[in-house]
Amino acid sequence: MASIRTKTELDLDSPTLVEGLPGVGLVGKIATDHLVDAFDMEYVASVDCQNIPRVSVYEADARDVLPPVRLYADEQRDLLALQSDVPLARDTGSEFADCVTEWVTDNDATPLYLSALPMQNLDRSTAPEVFGIASGDAAARLDAHDIDTPPERGLVSGPTGALINRAAESGTDAVGLVVESDPQFPDPAAAKQLIDDAIEPLAGVDVPTEKLVEEAEEIREQKKRLAQRMQEAEENESTQARPMRMFQ
Repeated sequence: MASIRTKTELDLDSPTLVEGLPGVGLVGKIATDHLVDAFDMEYVASVDCQNIPRVSVYEADARDVLPPVRLYADEQRDLLALQSDVPLARDTGSEFADCVTEWVTDNDATPLYLSALPMQNLDRSTAPEVFGIASGDAAARLDAHDIDTPPERGLVSGPTGALINRAAESGTDAVGLVVESDPQFPDPAAAKQLIDDAIEPLAGVDVPTEKLVEEAEEIREQKKRLAQRMQEAEENESTQARPMRMFQ
């Protein structure tokens, strides 16, 4: 049975939740990790789901033991972040999505679910494209900030796809954001574009993203092992967007 174990009581006013589960290019994870670090967000809850790996996480120069999937908060900015240090198993999706969606609704939060569209030979002379989809009444937020609609028919797989599906089924206001990304390697440039073009305006925050460019190689190296694990995972374990023409 999935549950969210609250560590600290929250005082938030209709917050925005940014989700960063590992997926193609680790774009969502890099973006969410950056938000947690940039705003020194507080660890407030853990996600306890049957199929989340039973592992312990520790940080450099600290003795605290952390669960692999956690929620962070910044009360001043009415911002939440869902951070994961492990890929989620393929049969986690439904239970995990139900649990997170219920918690999102109880806390009157609007989630931004992040995914990447793998692009072979991505042209780095131009910025990667970002587009958005939505459930409930959240489409108005995308329109208000001129975030593009999808260029073609497609689907979002993995745990993030399950979260978007559950939001749509329940009529919950939720946004799905997709950015073009390198399909093989951690992609800090795509994460920066996602923050600049979509997360900043939708969450109403000002995020310094220069570090994602200046330290891109270091970030890639730090995330390389997790990226390799995601490449080895089955398709429905990996959060990603894919054109529907791939199945036709």
